[in-house]
Amino acid sequence: MRKDVRILLVGEPKVGKTSLIMSLVSEEFPQVVPYRAEEITIPADVTPERVPTHIVDYSEAEQTDEQLSSEISKANVICIVYAVNNKKSIEKVTSHWIPLINDNTDKDSRVPVILVGNKSDLVEHSSMETILPVMNQYTEIETCVECSAKNLKNISELFYYAQKAVLHPTGPLYCPEEKQMKPACIKALTRIFKVSDLDNDGILNDNELNFFQRTCFNAPLVSQALEDVKNVVRKNVIDGVCDNGLTLKGFLFLHTLFIQRGRHETTWTVLRRFGYDDDLELHQDYLFPLTLKVPPDCTTELNHNAYLFLQSVFDKHDKDRDCALSPEELKDLFDVFPYMPWGPDVNNTVCTNDEGWITYQGYLSQWTLTTYLDVQRCLEYLGYLGYSIISEQESQAVAITVTRDKKIDLQKKQTQRSVFRCNVFGDSGSGKSGFLQAFLGRNLTRQNTVSEEHMSYYAISTAYVYGQEKYLLLHEVFPDFDVLSDTDLACDIVCLVYDASNPHSFEYCARVFKQYFMDTKTPCMMIAAKSDLQEAKQLYALTPLEFCRKHKMPPPQAFTCNTADAPCKDIYTKLTTMAMHPHARLRCMCTCNRCTFCHLQNFINSELVQTVKAKLYTAILSRHVTQADLKSSTFWLRVSAGATVFAVLGFAMYRVLLKQR
Repeated sequence: MRKDVRILLVGEPKVGKTSLIMSLVSEEFPQVVPYRAEEITIPADVTPERVPTHIVDYSEAEQTDEQLSSEISKANVICIVYAVNNKKSIEKVTSHWIPLINDNTDKDSRVPVILVGNKSDLVEHSSMETILPVMNQYTEIETCVECSAKNLKNISELFYYAQKAVLHPTGPLYCPEEKQMKPACIKALTRIFKVSDLDNDGILNDNELNFFQRTCFNAPLVSQALEDVKNVVRKNVIDGVCDNGLTLKGFLFLHTLFIQRGRHETTWTVLRRFGYDDDLELHQDYLFPLTLKVPPDCTTELNHNAYLFLQSVFDKHDKDRDCALSPEELKDLFDVFPYMPWGPDVNNTVCTNDEGWITYQGYLSQWTLTTYLDVQRCLEYLGYLGYSIISEQESQAVAITVTRDKKIDLQKKQTQRSVFRCNVFGDSGSGKSGFLQAFLGRNLTRQNTVSEEHMSYYAISTAYVYGQEKYLLLHEVFPDFDVLSDTDLACDIVCLVYDASNPHSFEYCARVFKQYFMDTKTPCMMIAAKSDLQEAKQLYALTPLEFCRKHKMPPPQAFTCNTADAPCKDIYTKLTTMAMHPHARLRCMCTCNRCTFCHLQNFINSELVQTVKAKLYTAILSRHVTQADLKSSTFWLRVSAGATVFAVLGFAMYRVLLKQR
């Protein structure tokens, strides 16, 4: 909505321009009329549309042609005043004033014009018969009002119509020559219909119509009014009503009827509620709310309500209920967008079914990825889907959660984040792309069917850590060692991939780690890719295992995507766990039965320890404890001694095993 309205009154001398302004202000006819009234401003709280209004007078005696041209260019609406008892002033409307206005305004954005027939108190006839052909000839003329400054007839109405011509213009909505709505208006209303069609059946049922009415006008339609609307559509449009609901055809007819009957404000109220500006484009403030601020070292995620909304959108368009979106269903989903937001690379970024269609999990993963990488783009997309309207929120910014600073997570040794980024480094040909695609459940055979131009440098899916569903975002970093950006280095965990069959592959990983990550707190994991091939000795000073031990990293994890079925996903769970608990500095996450971690696990689960534990439990905890025991120092001495012995034995065993390793 405009912040203010500027009305300019022009016309021949002595037609009553100044008298109209003074009669409006003083509510009485002035006895003494100056050549020109000073510019006045009507406050917003006394205007019907609640918008400040500036009224500007023009006097040929006091102003030059240059000043007139300047005022015309600044005006939002121009009232051409003529005297109904003066034929010459009527003729001047078409011979002088309209051409002058058109010469001083842009052809693509004509200023609306109101014809004002003043001095109606001096004649008994109307000038409308003379004016109607003029209105039909010039599309920029919004309406004509006959009034009298002396009798105060239609004075308030005149300025109301002028204000309305600016706030609810006909031009962008309707073409009088063709007597139908313009394409831009039809396109906008079609999007509004699709957003309001909550079950995507092509019909607005009573519940959807009431929700639409309540959303736009803050009041539901009573049952009889709803039936009256449908009856009007039934009488005028074939297929306007179907299954007792309003079709798109009927919806568009209703708005055409509103416009033809001069109720432009109804259509404009709907358009503006759904985010459209005066040019029928979605407003930037609607698409990109200014309320969202993301501090450094914080990330952005969708909250629970946003996921519920996106789930409803998915269900709305998954017509065959196969938990995947076919190309036709995906196109239908994005029909409310001005462009197709997802390209072919998305199918190689998220999980798909055997036909290559994006699954429900993949659909949510892509939204999660967009929110994490480009939250403004996510807000734009949610705006197109009508999130703030359907969810009845102030803006789509409420769908976003800004996580706390990662430094605080490290200090508190816990995190509430649900999306973790893993940057994947490795030399050319090391198997990085295969590692990303394997996360999406694709083995080598299926990966070979992917077109090179449609490959993605991202892969995102879910992993379960201690029963909690988390998103792991893998990003393949281009192997240019000397130009790594801050984005390449900013992540929750680093994955260093080398080709186990290539003797020169490990050196790149070692160099990246030593130069960029050795002195950071970012956890790192080494991946020995292509483990199905013959392992080659790496031409480096240390073996990969020795390198990991030296730098207190987990041992290299063997990995291959050359499997008959979907590759094993255990490695991705380990990565997510390390990203969630970077403070733990876990040195082992395997079941190799060779490392210290595995030895300790086996020791704790051994028959000896279990027997000792059982005997201690029986001797100390399971026996009947009397009140005398609780007061006896001997009892508590035995408890303390047993616990101490158990702790000392465990610590001693740990030191022995660690020394052996």
